[in-house]
Amino acid sequence: MNPALSVLLCCGLAAAAAALGALPLALRGRLPLAWIGWANAAAAGLMLGVAHALVSAGMDRDAVRVAVGAALGVAFIAFTHRATGTGDLDLNRLDETSPEYGYRVLLVGALHAAAEGVAIGSAMALSPPFGAFTAAAIAVHNVPEATVLAAILTSRGVRHRDAAGLAVAADVNQVLLAVVTYAVIAAAAPLLPWAIGFAVGALVY
Repeated sequence: MNPALSVLLCCGLAAAAAALGALPLALRGRLPLAWIGWANAAAAGLMLGVAHALVSAGMDRDAVRVAVGAALGVAFIAFTHRATGTGDLDLNRLDETSPEYGYRVLLVGALHAAAEGVAIGSAMALSPPFGAFTAAAIAVHNVPEATVLAAILTSRGVRHRDAAGLAVAADVNQVLLAVVTYAVIAAAAPLLPWAIGFAVGALVY
């Protein structure tokens, strides 16, 4: 299979996995707040695991460029949060019904998905098996992350299937950034350490 198609397929499946995040709500209804906390913790732990795997695989390429790239990744996420007013967003406000809050929650998911796409694209550039492993880890991460998103949306009256669709839609740029990152690195291999560092910094932040 064409490598770019492999990236598209793996990342597409990872994004589609987000739809499973709405399943607990469809089966149980409103979730206890503690479940939301565990879902956030699981998603965060998986992101940190992916960041660790990436930095472990990439440091021997060029440690300085990886480190500078990580600083850029942190700066990018910090800037986008500040620019969009989502830096202090509380994801536990299930009773918040203002339209602005719902939009901001979706925006946070989309911003984070972009960094995850860069991570998958970079991992695929390192090696297809490692890329597939990274995509699988992000896919698992997308499920509890989507559970949090779906809990917020359904508490605002959004239907379960619509919440599942919105969770997947928030991860579309994950697919786009993975393919673009892989294509750019394939054309300019020296950019690989920068991309790895950027992804690591953004995921950790």
